[in-house]
Amino acid sequence: MTPLHTIDYILIFLYFAVILFIAFRVVKKNEQTSDDYFLAGRNLGWFVVGASIFASNIGSEHIVGLAGSGATDGVALAHYELHAWCLLVLGWVLAPFYMRSKIYTMPEFLEKRFNSTARWVLSVISLVAYVLTKVAVGIFAGGIVFGVLMPDVNFLGLNSFWLGSILVILLTGFYTMVGGLKAVAYTEAIQSVILIMGSALVTWFGLEALGGWGELKRIAGSEMFNLWKPLVPEGMDGTWAPVKTDTEMAWYFNSNYPWLGMLICAPIIGMWYWCTDQYIVQRMLGAANLTEARRGTIAASFFKLLPVFIFIIPGIICFALAASGKSPEIANRLLDADGNMIAANAQQAFPLMVASILPIGIRGIVVAGLLAALMSSLAGVFNASSTLFTMDLYSKFKPNTSEKDLVRIGRIATGVMIVIGLLWIPVIQGSRGLYDYLQGVQAYLAPPIFVVFFFGIFNKRLNAKGCLAALLVGFALGLFRLFIDTPVTLSGHSYEEGSFFWVMNNIFFQYYSLIIFFVSAITMIAVSYATEAPSYEKIKGLTFGTVTAENIEDTKASYTMKDVLMSILVVVLIIAAYLYFNG
Repeated sequence: MTPLHTIDYILIFLYFAVILFIAFRVVKKNEQTSDDYFLAGRNLGWFVVGASIFASNIGSEHIVGLAGSGATDGVALAHYELHAWCLLVLGWVLAPFYMRSKIYTMPEFLEKRFNSTARWVLSVISLVAYVLTKVAVGIFAGGIVFGVLMPDVNFLGLNSFWLGSILVILLTGFYTMVGGLKAVAYTEAIQSVILIMGSALVTWFGLEALGGWGELKRIAGSEMFNLWKPLVPEGMDGTWAPVKTDTEMAWYFNSNYPWLGMLICAPIIGMWYWCTDQYIVQRMLGAANLTEARRGTIAASFFKLLPVFIFIIPGIICFALAASGKSPEIANRLLDADGNMIAANAQQAFPLMVASILPIGIRGIVVAGLLAALMSSLAGVFNASSTLFTMDLYSKFKPNTSEKDLVRIGRIATGVMIVIGLLWIPVIQGSRGLYDYLQGVQAYLAPPIFVVFFFGIFNKRLNAKGCLAALLVGFALGLFRLFIDTPVTLSGHSYEEGSFFWVMNNIFFQYYSLIIFFVSAITMIAVSYATEAPSYEKIKGLTFGTVTAENIEDTKASYTMKDVLMSILVVVLIIAAYLYFNG
């Protein structure tokens, strides 16, 4: 593989310089208010909102994971990317409630809809989850990128994994700490452009090296371009018919992409992530008004369709280059002596493409895009965590804190997250098991949050007691599964086959997530209807059953036919992708 050239390093340096310059320009005036620091003064335009949402979502772990799945399973994980419609749900269904309530955080909305205890519970769970998942997984995948692209870099005994991770964490943490959401949002807008452009170049040069799209489909085979086939057990037809026979019942347990999980569970997790997670929604809350907020989500939904072609397809190209023998150096890393894919090495697909097929200069742009992905996702979690801690926890204990002190505490909280990120490096270095393990965490934490937000908005009768019961029962079920999974994943522990713990550990994570969802939903409804109704005056405008005529008129005035048509176009493109990728 060709090492990075001096020109590549110059371009990477220029990238860092541009990001710092933008951050400096955005925050050159001393920010004094909590609105300025945590929500960018609530003055962001639609493009910045949309690009920032996309950049926050697409971290280096996203690129590494999607390209790796493309190399092993083809377009199977495109299902998740085609959940771009969830952003339309955010913009058209939930944004009016969020923007109307003038909240800083998602837990704050729960306080307005239910009570302060619900806010506290969700804040604590969110902070712990961010540390365990978004920070840890982001650094892990970033280490893979640095390890492949700059394997020989060492300084003071630190390898490329350590040096790259430390540099990006410190730089990202610096401008996030100083500038707050405004610096994060504007730098993410630029990073989105760099990331999309760089990744598109990987697809372009990859297809050129392979011989074009037709050659890719010929070498990879129709199975790699079939969204449905990977969702059913090997040897069965690619249909939506349930699996019923005794010999096939085992498929309901440890299966890669079962149709039932993708059909029901994946959208639940998707709507939790896109519609209720502080990490994403905070960008929309910083919009100037409901119109800009909705248009930002529509723009983000268009951006969200791109990963299929700029991350997953390069993974398939990487496999085709190795399988066809057109890139021996890639084949040596990805294939075993029998020519079969080495699953453990598939996550190297995207950086291998960058290092092997891109010309000098272009490689520097793409590496800058990879750094943009890592930095944007870390900046997002640093800022979201800072906002949650300051506005949901600190300000509740000290309600009379001045605006200046809130900003100061927010910066301190960001600094703490930076330290936590640095401390995570030795824990996660080379730990593929931890990376895989953390992917299931959100499936166990998402269902109760989805239930209390969506059910709470759609049904005015549900009350605070039902909300708390659903949160506590749902989180308890999720933590129970994590307690069972952790020894197996991290230490190789095994349970006696057929035992209760063995069954719990072997239920496919999406199915267990569905169990949590149904239990949480039933709990919330049962407890709410068994206790007193909430004060409808208190929750006016926070549910569909309590919106006023004025609320409805304001919402209607916030969009035009162009917004409707662009949203319909997103849905049409999603349907077109499903029709095309059918093998």
